[in-house]
Amino acid sequence: MSWFFLVYSVVGVCAGFLAGLLGIGGGLIIVPALILVFSYQGLPAAGITHAAIATSLATVVVTSLTAAYAHHRRHAVEWPVFWKMAPGLFCGALAGAVAAAGISGGILRAIFGLFTLLVALQMGLRLQPVVQRQLPAATGLAAVGGIIGLISATVGVGGGTLIVPFLRWTNIVMQRAVATSSACGFPIALGGSLGFTLMEVLSQEPVSTSGGIYWPAALWIGVGSILATPAGARLTHHISTLLLMRVFAVLLAIIGLRLIWS
Repeated sequence: MSWFFLVYSVVGVCAGFLAGLLGIGGGLIIVPALILVFSYQGLPAAGITHAAIATSLATVVVTSLTAAYAHHRRHAVEWPVFWKMAPGLFCGALAGAVAAAGISGGILRAIFGLFTLLVALQMGLRLQPVVQRQLPAATGLAAVGGIIGLISATVGVGGGTLIVPFLRWTNIVMQRAVATSSACGFPIALGGSLGFTLMEVLSQEPVSTSGGIYWPAALWIGVGSILATPAGARLTHHISTLLLMRVFAVLLAIIGLRLIWS
């Protein structure tokens, strides 16, 4: 077996640990890491960014279920909100993946880089939405879910960086917003993975790849993430994460600028 499975496992452990520690989506780590690793593996250059995003979404299918179950055991998930947003999240993610498959790799990298810079700005400055209104009706939640799903699938993340601020803005406490966001990652990942699977994003797909999803990477990253997420979640209750968030924000800013520059 190729030694790359060790690299995938390390990426999964890092992504899962930081996701549990800081409450961020693993895609912010997984996508840039896979862009680098896939270039060394010799995947077609034009499809590397697409493959990284598609594979990231595939890992979120499993990790979101694991996180949602953990939060559900603590009765923290707002399931009525989830069910109203889920159709929009799924359809938006499906459309986002189909749209991303038609964008050139260079532009897609720049879009991900810009998204990463915005997340770094939010984390570094601790920008939090002001509670201003109650939850919209089912139609409004589905529409918001569609927009979030579209953006999330385009850049290969589970949507937490968008869902949590939205739920906080609508008067849901932080713990329940994070828990509900974890569950919402599943329809995003499912719709996005399906969208990429239906599209031909690699001109010469290697073995074990379908629709740009490189399954060996998805498997080992998923395993590493599942194992490491609980450790990060436990540690976050014992240390101050403010400094860590600011350091990670600087790292994200560097990654974002590098992707845009490339």
